[in-house]
Amino acid sequence: MTITKNITVFASGGGSNFIAIHKEILSNNISGNIQLLISNNPGCGAVAYANESGVRTMVINKIRYPSTQDLINVMIRELEKVKTELIILAGYMKLIPNEVIKKYKDRILNIHPALLPSFGGKGYYGKLVHRAVIESGVKTSGVTVHLVDEVYDHGKIIQQVTVPVEKSDTEEILASRVLKAEHKLYPIVVKAFCEDRIEWVNNIPWII
Repeated sequence: MTITKNITVFASGGGSNFIAIHKEILSNNISGNIQLLISNNPGCGAVAYANESGVRTMVINKIRYPSTQDLINVMIRELEKVKTELIILAGYMKLIPNEVIKKYKDRILNIHPALLPSFGGKGYYGKLVHRAVIESGVKTSGVTVHLVDEVYDHGKIIQQVTVPVEKSDTEEILASRVLKAEHKLYPIVVKAFCEDRIEWVNNIPWII
């Protein structure tokens, strides 16, 4: 009997990684069920896709919940309501509250469009990452899937893949090449998590 894990996605933008993972679930390649999409941006593409796909959405931002504690309480309540077992960040542009991180320790995944710990941290997002990579002169970039802790792009790394940087690359061209790698890697890690194939060795997570 296959055990299906309940997943909540956080997204602020187009949600292409959310879409890639959801399609793998629909194809029965991942034993997960996306129960909820939480967003701070009601007009984003991720919310539009969720609405079209029958995934319940919840907008949680400072406009709707000016009190930080109210926002955190609502977020946790919604996560508990759908019995969340795994949280996936897919282009979520806000820092996850510490209360949520503690409650779902080692069960929150994020994907970053570079090889962490390089080109990560506050301010390194979107095209700014690829601009920094190109300006640095490195010949290799990549993708990192990592666990989320209280610091931007700081949690334990689960898996990485490399992507070449070409001398003719612009930010847009490199971003496109990296995004294709994201859409391949993220579902692999989510699948491993849903199948309980993340093993800790010497305080480092490995896919088995």
